[in-house]
Amino acid sequence: QVQLVESGGGLVQAGGSLRLSCAASGSIFGLNGMSWYRQGPGKQRELVASITSGGATIYADGVKGRFTISRDNAKNTVYLQMNSLKPEDTAAYYCNAHAVVTGKLYGTTYWGQGTQVTVSS
Repeated sequence: QVQLVESGGGLVQAGGSLRLSCAASGSIFGLNGMSWYRQGPGKQRELVASITSGGATIYADGVKGRFTISRDNAKNTVYLQMNSLKPEDTAAYYCNAHAVVTGKLYGTTYWGQGTQVTVSS
């Protein structure tokens, strides 16, 4: 089993910055792709950024240039550095990871509980 725990959310003024962290734990054989999703009030969950095990990244158009996703494989942790935050960034941010559990041949997708980011104007 794999657990994902997000942290770093909070309240920040527009133009400010936050750094989200997601730590994976459990009987992990290997972590593959890791992603950040977000879901604002009254909206569908959307992909914010993804990073492969090799470090290749993808960003949603609305955050490119402001957000940076990174990972520390030694710590099984993925980060999301969010700069120049806007009120429209307000959402619950969820960590997603595709991981292989020890003893298994195939990976499974896991979700964290989410961390709230609120950007005030």
